[in-house]
Amino acid sequence: MNERIAFINARLVDPASNRDEHGALLVENGVIADIGPHLFSAGVPAGIETVDCGGHVLSPALIDMRVHLREPGEEEKETIETATAAAAAGGIGTVVALPNTDPPIDNPAMVEFVVRRGREAGNVRVEAYGALTQGIKGQRMTELGLLNAAGAVAFTDGTSAVSNPLVMRRILAYASAFGLLVVQHPDVPELTEGGAMNEGELATRLGLSGISPAAEAMMIERDLRLVAMTGARYHVAHVSTGESVELVRRAKERGLAVTCDTAPPYFGLNETAVGDWRTFAKVFPPLRSETDRQAIVAGLADGTIDAIASDHAPQDQEAKRLPFIQAEAGAVGLETLLPLTLELVHTKRLGLKAALALVTSRPAAILDLPRGRLAKGAPADLTVIDLDRPWKVDEAALLSKSKNTPFGGRPVQGHALRTVIAGRTVFNTAVASR
Repeated sequence: MNERIAFINARLVDPASNRDEHGALLVENGVIADIGPHLFSAGVPAGIETVDCGGHVLSPALIDMRVHLREPGEEEKETIETATAAAAAGGIGTVVALPNTDPPIDNPAMVEFVVRRGREAGNVRVEAYGALTQGIKGQRMTELGLLNAAGAVAFTDGTSAVSNPLVMRRILAYASAFGLLVVQHPDVPELTEGGAMNEGELATRLGLSGISPAAEAMMIERDLRLVAMTGARYHVAHVSTGESVELVRRAKERGLAVTCDTAPPYFGLNETAVGDWRTFAKVFPPLRSETDRQAIVAGLADGTIDAIASDHAPQDQEAKRLPFIQAEAGAVGLETLLPLTLELVHTKRLGLKAALALVTSRPAAILDLPRGRLAKGAPADLTVIDLDRPWKVDEAALLSKSKNTPFGGRPVQGHALRTVIAGRTVFNTAVASR
């Protein structure tokens, strides 16, 4: 069957092609068949399903490159089905699963399991990282080539840093030879073990052990030396400090193949959100100082930071409703990734195309995914966005199985109205279809 869908009356925004214009888009059999300002100017022919976007933004569906799906092993916190439903509601078309599950994604069978479960859930696309080391123990390199052949898009130990420099050098050398991407959680474990929040005056006043910002920068500095030695492609996950941003900036100036991402807590909040031991604000890396937060925003504005990921880390009530020092770190973020990214637009720190690039075309380029753009022949993974719709983050209304957001009660602006994967609507609200 030749399935054809016309998206009309849309503001077409595609950072990959620098497009921002009013027009229409045609989908045929799951791919974009045509796009432009004059498409269907004489009306949509009979027999084509029509979606009127109401003048709202039609962009590529978002790509979230850092997501804890918790399945297998911790289904009480999240499942692939609930996470992908939440992603669809957030305008996200692709999630990339971190490997620190139980068992971890450190063999081809586990990669295939996660991707297959994503297909079975039938919501958004699910890709998977392969673990860098066996059992995510930081000691012995996994079979990176076999994991890649099974579908792993890149390699990381998730929330564990590869702290042994010899192991990391071997990984980077192997990855360089085969063009694979290594993603590092930047942390010197010996400096952060037992820490609860950002080191500083507030931690002292609250009686909490501090996590030094230097632990993040020190691991990045070490790895950049190894990258220079091996020529590998290297990505720094969730940078949270001004010093980290500066290290990445200088590495790019030197011509190293280095990229990085951050997450909304690091440009939307600072350490004061911990308040009176508020465990929903306990994340890792921890919320930093206001000076660091401003440096993250500046890094996004000047292009040093390449992408924004949700860093979705669901934790159930039993893991969060504990004394701060004992509570698990992490925050859900799939349904708030889009509005919090749009805050950068509404506060005039970024233009719309630049902001959407951080969650569409740029993560696609980092991970070599054939998505994140509005172009003929590209997969019809689309999101219709009301840029101005005001709402308040309500933990109870989130579709994620866990509700641990540090943004609860926050007024935001911007919402996904419809999410489309390969031409199939997986989420829809308030967009007319006939």
